[in-house]
Amino acid sequence: MVREGWNGFNVLHMAAARVGGLDLGFVPGEGGRDISGILDGAGKGEIEVVYLLGADEIEAAALGKAFVIYQGHHGDRGARRADVILPGAAYTEKDATYVNTEGRVQRGRRAVFPPGDAREDWTIVRALSEVLGKKLPYDSLGQLRQKLRIVNPSFGAVDEITPASWGIFGGAGVVEAQEFAYPIADFYRTDAISRASPTMAACAEAQAARAGARGKTGTHG
Repeated sequence: MVREGWNGFNVLHMAAARVGGLDLGFVPGEGGRDISGILDGAGKGEIEVVYLLGADEIEAAALGKAFVIYQGHHGDRGARRADVILPGAAYTEKDATYVNTEGRVQRGRRAVFPPGDAREDWTIVRALSEVLGKKLPYDSLGQLRQKLRIVNPSFGAVDEITPASWGIFGGAGVVEAQEFAYPIADFYRTDAISRASPTMAACAEAQAARAGARGKTGTHG
């Protein structure tokens, strides 16, 4: 499965931006917490403030009494729980860099300007950093993209796949006998944009009725 010139192993991530985040090293540092640890800490009152940067696929009820800051668009699950909302821009409203699930860096171009007080996400973080006295040294998108390339050169290889090094990970274990559980409840509404669409809601309802009658098909992923 893994040999010279070919790596047949891959991980299919279920959260948008996770691959890019890993490429940038966005993982808990020493003494830090992962998502489950943050939710547990907020629920117990150990974490007083939670900053959700476009994080809609979480159990907002588990945040307990924490003060929640939400930055995102379409007013999804995270926004409904938030104490403060910082309106960000959707993908059609910004020049942005994306990394798909195979690690290919891609760029999108702005089609329309963000409405109202919404801003591109990096500009919100940049402005907030200055208010907090920890000013980030990026005053343009070009400067920010240069920093991305310094952190990980793959961000300079647009539309190319950068081979990843193979290392030791995981551990031996027993494969359980039960069937794999299907993790997606609503295949056609897995993100904030599609959940905000009345058309997608109607399509998902119709598909659910058909699937219930004949079971899942290959189009379910």
